[in-house]
Amino acid sequence: MQKFKKVAVVTGSNKGIGFAIVKSLARKFNGIVYLTARNESLGIKAVKNLQDEGISVNFHQLDIEDSHSIERFSHYLKEKYDGLDVLINNAAIAYHHRENDFTPEIDQVINTIRVNFSSTLNLCNALFPLLRPNARVVNVSSRAGFLSNIKDQNLIDRILSKKFSIEESIQLMDEYIQLAKSGQHKNLTSNCYAMSKIGLNLLTEAQQILFDNDERKNIVVNSCTPGYCATDMTSYTGPLTPEEGAKTPVFLALLPENYDSFKGKFWADEQC
Repeated sequence: MQKFKKVAVVTGSNKGIGFAIVKSLARKFNGIVYLTARNESLGIKAVKNLQDEGISVNFHQLDIEDSHSIERFSHYLKEKYDGLDVLINNAAIAYHHRENDFTPEIDQVINTIRVNFSSTLNLCNALFPLLRPNARVVNVSSRAGFLSNIKDQNLIDRILSKKFSIEESIQLMDEYIQLAKSGQHKNLTSNCYAMSKIGLNLLTEAQQILFDNDERKNIVVNSCTPGYCATDMTSYTGPLTPEEGAKTPVFLALLPENYDSFKGKFWADEQC
């Protein structure tokens, strides 16, 4: 095991906003930054591109949809560092910007909820035991996750009536998938990406409640929007650059150790 060093991990970071987050974080973080990607060759290439700019980061293969990949990475971090200080959950998918995509709608719903919510939660479950005191977790979300994007007032009232637990957030995502099987899901939101981010924002609140009662002090989780960025996920239609999109996630990852303000909240433009 290496002598104690702070360690940061960014998921889905060989391109786009994730790559920009790694690049910015590596310049500011007093520790080791891991760029991760499903495709090992693409991840190594991304690391090489940063090295060519004089930026040093590490690489590890990570597919958040693959339980074995998650387990290998968790074991690696445990054995090598015995801890983790920053986790930025950036990996996600979106169908609603894709032109000429003939993926059946039910598959779009299942895949989007699985990657953006369930797989992110699975990774958190594996890596959260490694978080050290004062660790920071950032769930990269979207303004699509605002409750104003819900069409059903009963669902809005249900969400506002209490703090959702992790289990209740999972149940809501399952309910949405079941509605999609009968074509009723659009009565709730305009698209499944929005519902996945609603789920992620609810999950963030629930995770912070658990951390508030954790013996490890001052672990903070927040969600945020990077803004509408020009990446392949948006078919390069966004007005912001990935570098601009990286600002808020990196800001939240570097909240100071004595931070004692907004936790479990949604942030935009470095503000809650």
